[in-house]
Amino acid sequence: MFGDMKIFSGSSHPALASGIAAHMGMQLGKSRITRFSNENIKVKIDENVRESDVFVIQTSAPPVSDNLVELLIMIDAMKFASAARITAVLPYYPYARSDKKDEARISITARLVADLLHTAGADRVLTMTLHAPQILGFFRIPADQLLATPVLVNYFRNSDLSNSAVVATDAGAGKIAGHFAKRLGLPMAIIDKRRFDDSEEAHSTALIGEVKGKDVIIFDDEIATGGSIREAARILRTFGVRRVRVGATHAVFSGTALQRLQEAELDELVVTDTVPIPIEIQQGVPTLKILSTAPMFGDAILRIHGGRSISEMME
Repeated sequence: MFGDMKIFSGSSHPALASGIAAHMGMQLGKSRITRFSNENIKVKIDENVRESDVFVIQTSAPPVSDNLVELLIMIDAMKFASAARITAVLPYYPYARSDKKDEARISITARLVADLLHTAGADRVLTMTLHAPQILGFFRIPADQLLATPVLVNYFRNSDLSNSAVVATDAGAGKIAGHFAKRLGLPMAIIDKRRFDDSEEAHSTALIGEVKGKDVIIFDDEIATGGSIREAARILRTFGVRRVRVGATHAVFSGTALQRLQEAELDELVVTDTVPIPIEIQQGVPTLKILSTAPMFGDAILRIHGGRSISEMME
């Protein structure tokens, strides 16, 4: 089918890339990335990739645009080094929240990123928990989406859930929360949250469902500034919940996230490692628990290389 399988890492999240390679019993491929004083990026692949099945791991992490360009250059270098197939592995997809034209004269940037990956020479894309499933429809090449559901569900399943309920931070997160509630066999509630501008501030006004006296678990696809989580925790406590726990896939933690997470006073915050988490967040939020996605990505890469189903991993 294809020649040797090789895995390379960009500079955005080397710890996750190393974990994926270790899970597979492999070494990361050799490459050098140079950033010049004029901010240009140079990529040099330091081993032969001719006719190889190549996987390039690069997540969306600050500086987001620099890391995206670095990934495109790496893919282009692999392509012209005669790699047989190139799969871009993006644990957290860049510009995922720009997935629709909800204002005049704006870019659907998630679609633009899909076009850029294709143009650079990617033959496939592997990612995790997109902000909106329709982003998969932006690709002109095969794209696989992993879900962090098994990782998070397995963690919470090992705790006492006898008096628990799952909560969605808004109607848009209802499908994600419902998926977790079904897996855990728990009732669900939804917070009525409204966002009125681009300030990343959201306001919760009501709650649909019964949570009084319960231990609630909030599930969401990502935590950016932490405003939604802080507001959700506030309104849940006004409705008399006992404990507030949070499970999220992408720990973006941008802007004033540390302050807002501290103000939320969560009993537990569980996230995955699709994005590198700054040490100040790890030290400043003592209830934080980070779960590894390396085994899931490693297994998915092996399945892609062997021509086996990815969807079976989600069953």
